[in-house]
Amino acid sequence: MNRVHDVHEHSEELRAAARQVGRRRFLTATGAAAVLAFATQLPAAGTAAAAELDGRRVSEDPFTLGVASGDPLPGSVLLWTRLAPRPFEPGGGLPAERVSVHWELARDERFTRTVRRGRATAHPEFSHTVHVEVEHLDPDREFFYRFRVGNWSSPVGRTRTAPAPWARTSGLKLAAVSCQAYHDGYFTAYRHLAQEDVDVVFHLGDYLYEYAVNATGGARAYTDRTLPAVFDRETLTLDDYRLRYGLYKSDPDLRAAHAAHPFVVTWDDHETENNYAGGTPENGVPPEEFLLRRAAAYRAYWEHQPLRTPQRPQGPDMRLYRRLRFGRLAQFDILDTRQYRSDQAYGDGWQVPGPESENPARTMTGATQERWLLDGWRGSRARWNVLPQQVVFAERRDRATADFKLSMDSWDGYPASRQRLLAGAGAAGVENLMVLTGDVHVGYGLDIKADFRDPGSRTVGTEIVATSVTSGKDGADRPSNYDKLMQANPHLRFFNGRRGYVTVALGEETARADFRTVPYVTTQGAPVATAASFVTEAGDPGLKPA
Repeated sequence: MNRVHDVHEHSEELRAAARQVGRRRFLTATGAAAVLAFATQLPAAGTAAAAELDGRRVSEDPFTLGVASGDPLPGSVLLWTRLAPRPFEPGGGLPAERVSVHWELARDERFTRTVRRGRATAHPEFSHTVHVEVEHLDPDREFFYRFRVGNWSSPVGRTRTAPAPWARTSGLKLAAVSCQAYHDGYFTAYRHLAQEDVDVVFHLGDYLYEYAVNATGGARAYTDRTLPAVFDRETLTLDDYRLRYGLYKSDPDLRAAHAAHPFVVTWDDHETENNYAGGTPENGVPPEEFLLRRAAAYRAYWEHQPLRTPQRPQGPDMRLYRRLRFGRLAQFDILDTRQYRSDQAYGDGWQVPGPESENPARTMTGATQERWLLDGWRGSRARWNVLPQQVVFAERRDRATADFKLSMDSWDGYPASRQRLLAGAGAAGVENLMVLTGDVHVGYGLDIKADFRDPGSRTVGTEIVATSVTSGKDGADRPSNYDKLMQANPHLRFFNGRRGYVTVALGEETARADFRTVPYVTTQGAPVATAASFVTEAGDPGLKPA
């Protein structure tokens, strides 16, 4: 990890805060939480100290960042919003006071059949975000929801509960998205995704980028507006990350997709810093300084995503890996491949594999998460076992010759860890393994082989890689390395470099993947088309053209 960024003046504040608490104490979750509280002047514990703001005194629309729902369970939905009349300002334009927020859940969009209503508190300590866990609902049902503060009502969102654990569900349609650099283009793909008939959306990481966004929005090249200077710097502090979420969630296409579908989210690197590994930063800063930054990034992530209480962070630690089930049709084991991994071998990048990368002690998931996953597979009764995660799982050689290189940031840099998972899936009798991946700004369809050194070895699963929403700008149907990768990797069935998303329809007998792409993102209004479609059959893994 040798890329060095210029960092802004907040870096000195972070160093000073870390020094005052002390390195030894800092390297615990408690110490990190204390530093975070110190550096950001937040109470280290509790959220009841602030005075309460009468909602009738809120004179501007507080729902500028929309609504969202996430992590559907058979009897519960999670609803989210943030009050931010002026999201491009620290504090979102509200005083440091609590605000009562009324919420409502109904069977219909006009709210003539309300099934639940209640009140939640938006605390200034959590950037006036609201996470409402509505319980005791019927399984496998569609619901509509909204929030109210004073005379202001939010947009209406649509969500759903998961089927009951024992239910034999005939079908489930999901979408997968990743990598949405604001400065690389418009979120047009989200506008189309909002119109898709899907049950749930999986966001596979890089929801935001830590890089500076200039006054004209980078590749968006605004001529009718100017973004504030607070965005024209790398994110380091809690305020930086909060403001950046405010920028991203101000996009109307992203808000439309969140309102239309429940999301299941997991992060990759850019929500904190490019290519960090566990507690090791990309840049050569002291570990205590990086963990302070990680604590700020994780807190802002939880605040701004539709996540449940168990995912709420403690200092620089946050348990994001979790399991969701949709009846007996599908089990989803959502991974975190950033927080617990070993540092990238050979200094990161594309390298010739060797003893360092192939060291069996290296881990992508950490031992605890690995055991959790393998135990979950042993207990699974689902038709499809789906693994939403971040970086390419299958082997990906950069050339067909013997001097090939592999990406040290992907599972290729952690082959022993990958092999342990494949062995565990085999031992558990997992027949229909599907990996969902983001990160690489292209769409891939890959067969997962028992032994990637032997092209004739058994296929044990499939991997669907969702391209980026914007990252990489417009892209191309055939990137410059198309021929090399297709020749070097016979298990690579599809490769496309346009922006977009992927939908996967899971059925009892087959799963169908449709790679949906747009021809450009640097200007608005692009149409969407299906670049390719593939199916994989239950009991017969591997991708075939549909």
